[in-house]
Amino acid sequence: MTTLRKAKKITVKTCLDNPFVFQWKTIDGEDMHFILQTLEERIKHIGLKKIETPRKKKRSLTKKQMERKCDASTDELPKEEETEGHQQNPGWTDINIRRQLAIGVNEVTKALEKNELLLLLVCKSAKPAMITSHLIQLSASRATPAGQVPRLSETVAPLLGLTSILALGFKKQSDKFTEAIEAIIPKIPALEVPWFQYRTGESVALAQAEPSDVPEPEQLAEAPGDELTSQKRKRMESNQLDLSNVILQPLKIKKLVPNPNKIKKPPRKKKKAFSA
Repeated sequence: MTTLRKAKKITVKTCLDNPFVFQWKTIDGEDMHFILQTLEERIKHIGLKKIETPRKKKRSLTKKQMERKCDASTDELPKEEETEGHQQNPGWTDINIRRQLAIGVNEVTKALEKNELLLLLVCKSAKPAMITSHLIQLSASRATPAGQVPRLSETVAPLLGLTSILALGFKKQSDKFTEAIEAIIPKIPALEVPWFQYRTGESVALAQAEPSDVPEPEQLAEAPGDELTSQKRKRMESNQLDLSNVILQPLKIKKLVPNPNKIKKPPRKKKKAFSA
């Protein structure tokens, strides 16, 4: 008698997926060259750069080579002291100017979460694209102008003494880059996020608001309760979004089948115990 084997049930995992697809608007042509040239001129003028000490590879030396090295080191001591005097200390040339920038995806993400950026530029060479795709929604939620610039990393990174820069953010209190930011922002297209209807001009005006317009904590503490509630209402009304053109879309349901090709992992080889 032949026994029939029951087919195993395929395990399927269901999850909710985002119905929207977000993509950067790449800045090409004359605008790209203008942005890169503006950044290059400004960084060269400021002179901000990270200086790193070159690492020397250690090699195993024989006894004869060690003796020769000891004899040679005694003769070259004054020369080394002279060269060390001309070398700059490792690190950033100006820490205060460095604090006005957010360099790298992690640092830019933290700065956006705290709403500290006035402008964000992302390099097109970032692969995979999901490394920088989350910055689209995050910058739109903070009303921060953001755009994707080709050749950003290969142009700016050598000027700052870095190997690569996938994201570069300019903080709101960056007085050394104000002229460059004001010149670059009009060249950046607005981000398309359905539930955020911000305008670039409004965001720039809010970001460039003078600190005197914002009440200090001491003034808020002295103000009576009625004034505080009125100030909160004004802020809420100014921060309200225009949701008249927003069309809600249903979430997509995605079905995931783990290991659809049923590829089995090879068994681990057991290490043989050597007999003494």
